Amino acid sequence: MRILLALLLSFVTVAHAEDRGLLPGLIAAPLLLPVNISGKDLTLDAYVIRPDRPGRFPLVIMTHGTPSGGEGFFDKITRRTPISFNLAAVALAQRGYATLSIMRRGFGRSGGGYSEGLPAPCDYTSGVRIGADDVIAAISAVRNEPWVDGDHILLLGHSTGGLTMLAAAERNPAGVVGIVNFDGGYHSTVKPGEPCAPERLVETVAALSRAVRVPALWLYAENDQFYGPDLARQMFAAYTAGGAPARLQILPPFGKNGHDLVTEGAASRWLPIVEPFLAELKLPSAVAIDLPEPAALPAPPGLSPDCQKMFARYTSYRSDAKAFAVDDKGGCGSSNGRTVAEARDNAIAECSNKDSACHVYAVGQHVGEN
Repeated sequence: MRILLALLLSFVTVAHAEDRGLLPGLIAAPLLLPVNISGKDLTLDAYVIRPDRPGRFPLVIMTHGTPSGGEGFFDKITRRTPISFNLAAVALAQRGYATLSIMRRGFGRSGGGYSEGLPAPCDYTSGVRIGADDVIAAISAVRNEPWVDGDHILLLGHSTGGLTMLAAAERNPAGVVGIVNFDGGYHSTVKPGEPCAPERLVETVAALSRAVRVPALWLYAENDQFYGPDLARQMFAAYTAGGAPARLQILPPFGKNGHDLVTEGAASRWLPIVEPFLAELKLPSAVAIDLPEPAALPAPPGLSPDCQKMFARYTSYRSDAKAFAVDDKGGCGSSNGRTVAEARDNAIAECSNKDSACHVYAVGQHVGEN
């Protein structure tokens, strides 16, 4: 596997040498990570962002949530992508971490088929322990890479991924020194968007806490529409009652649903809480790699008000694999991808409508099809 990682990462390094892009001093690369889970060889869809220099870096492994069940569930999970953590990953890579965002089995382009179906309604404990197998396998796959400090590993999960990281830490894997749980919970498969039997979530975290000795930081937004502060506090009390070391922080409201703060909000909204936790773990907390402000881009003429806002978000987003498409009626599409080609295709698909053709306006921080 080391050869695979070296080839992918060296390719990105060469690209940066020619055009420093939006991430000077960092390497960003998609990976198909070879793992062995329950005796089966497969690959996990993953994305790395890390400092562009020799050395071993503390590793942050990140994993995602799960969309609500019901019609279209399997289409939704295959459209998931490991770049959803890019805002957080860039901020942590600037602080000297190697970040590895992984899609669990059946999500995105990961192999193995979806494995986290609950054996009984609301049996969350079994579901997240299955997902934890993927996290443990990813740790094993990368811990000996020359850019990874295998003795300093941080687990960061969002939503279902937050509970999954607690389940992974339950096994106290070697090298894991901390957990950051963003809005951990589990949706109902009966009532999409709602936790099924919230008391079962409380029971789940209590069960996961009995063996874990890894410190955890729990972060929940005040306006999380799925797992609000009251439920978060109940879960936290059950988790710490079992002896697990943890602290809970309720963050200010974010947008219409604070549940997606870590994937959609600026890292500056949560870093002031996370940095002291990192420092306590003897992990880096200060910025080591400064990134210049993104170059200004002229907006396409005639954009609708919504597309003007979308273009403003596009120009500030730090990824060289992004694209913005427009039509001649003020419509638009914006996308970030694992690769530039994927970003272009997705931007066109998002923009397209039956009344007007779309074309790519910008790629990365450059106007035109470059």
